[in-house]
Amino acid sequence: MPLITLTTNVNLASDEATKAFVSEFSKFCAKTIEKDESAFSVNFIYNPYLTFAGTFDPAIMLNTLSLFNTNPENSKKWSKAFSEFFQEKLGVSPDRGYMAFLDAGPAFIGSKGSTVEALRAAASAK
Repeated sequence: MPLITLTTNVNLASDEATKAFVSEFSKFCAKTIEKDESAFSVNFIYNPYLTFAGTFDPAIMLNTLSLFNTNPENSKKWSKAFSEFFQEKLGVSPDRGYMAFLDAGPAFIGSKGSTVEALRAAASAK
């Protein structure tokens, strides 16, 4: 159930180019975080007003929420992989953004009118 939100001030050439980037990014996220892409929600936000270090040079903000596998070791590995991806695909230098890797816990993630924690408990009770 990873939830990914990428905000950038890099404007892609067209709607088609944006959709192609987001599709590629979704697959990259699944590979990097090591979860099936069918469980991902990826939100791409173009914000021309995003600044980093006081400038409008190409920059990103990445928020990643992933249950059960967010830890210091993975955060370091993911940061490296995402930095390289953003540099290659968007031209954003690794020193032009921050990335947050969070695990809110299954009691705090809603799905199907319940929580992941409750749904897992119900499934294991069967």
